[in-house]
Amino acid sequence: MRIGVVADTHDRLPPGVLGQFTGCQEIWHLGDVTSPSILDEFSVLGVPLQVVRGNCDSEMSWPLELDLLRGGIKFRLRHIPPVLPPQGVEVLLHGHTHVPRDENIRNVRFLNPGSLGKANKGAPAGYAILTIEEDGRMTWEQHRV
Repeated sequence: MRIGVVADTHDRLPPGVLGQFTGCQEIWHLGDVTSPSILDEFSVLGVPLQVVRGNCDSEMSWPLELDLLRGGIKFRLRHIPPVLPPQGVEVLLHGHTHVPRDENIRNVRFLNPGSLGKANKGAPAGYAILTIEEDGRMTWEQHRV
C-alpha cells in the first residue's frame, strides 16, 4: 500500500505536485488545510482522503485525531505533536512544525512530512510517501517540492 502524506498546505498547492501521488491508494492530510476547497484538488486522484483538523482550520467536522490500522500497523494522525508518545500506536504522524521528522521516541515512530504549501524554519516545502509492504515492512520517503 502506498500513501501520500501531506501537511500544512495553508491554501497552497505547488503546481504539478498532485502527479507525485499517482499510484497512491490513499492521501493523508495532517492539518492546516485552511480552506476546505483546497481538498477538492486532491479529488482528481480518485483515492480516499483522510484529514485531521489543524490549529488554522475552522472545519469542525474534521477530527483532531484519527487512528488507522493499515498493514497491521497502528497509526495516529494529528496536527500538533504530543509531548509524550501516545499509548496504543506504533506510528504518530503530525504536521504543525513545517519541518520534516523521522524520530523514534519510546517505541513510537514520529513522522512529519513537512509543509507542502508553506516552507518554514529553513526546511523546503515537501511531502512524504509512506509504503506498507504485504509483510508489514514500512518505508517513509521524504520529498522536496
